[in-house]
Amino acid sequence: MTTSIKRLPKRMPAWAKAITAVVLVLVVLFAGLRLAVLPGLRDLFGTQTHDRSGPALLKSIQDMSRYDAASGNFQVVVDLEKDAKYLPDAIRGTRTLYVGAGTVEAYVDLGSLAKKDVTVDADRTTATLRLPHAFLGKPALDPNRSYAVSKQRGLLDRLGDFFSDNPDSEQAVQKLAVKHIGDAAKDSELTKRAEENTTGMLDGLLRSLGFKEVSVSYGA
Repeated sequence: MTTSIKRLPKRMPAWAKAITAVVLVLVVLFAGLRLAVLPGLRDLFGTQTHDRSGPALLKSIQDMSRYDAASGNFQVVVDLEKDAKYLPDAIRGTRTLYVGAGTVEAYVDLGSLAKKDVTVDADRTTATLRLPHAFLGKPALDPNRSYAVSKQRGLLDRLGDFFSDNPDSEQAVQKLAVKHIGDAAKDSELTKRAEENTTGMLDGLLRSLGFKEVSVSYGA
């Protein structure tokens, strides 16, 4: 009597398992790319955005005593590049080209005036005012007019972005854009224009109240 012996299935070699895993990863990535490219598939398997934010809470109220006399619109092109010391850019490194647009306000602080800074003659026909020099407010970046033109990333950076969000790269170019806009405002004549506008506003206001001569000067 003979008994047939079934052969046990051979185990898959380690190199074959590695190749299979790589192929599966490539298939998943390719499928995701096709879903993003094809409009119909993207709408079918796309995501929806729901705003579930709570109501905004009023934390504090601050009385304003400044006169916003001028506003400047600025635009800057930020070219930010980060390299690794011993790796080529294709492996590790980022370069972002970002257009930042924002505004800077120039104002005169009228709340710091003392009695000695305002002089009125007995006939109330002449007024002399001494105001502090105009200041620049903080630059405000406009998200509706700011955008990234291009982003170049190395292989390791792309893999890192694939597995986790990286908001630091966007924040870095935004902070740099705000800095450049602030520096441009300092080099401009925005404060000079603010003082001219403040002088015109006060001159018109006091003359409407019956003053014939109005003198406005600026100093510390």
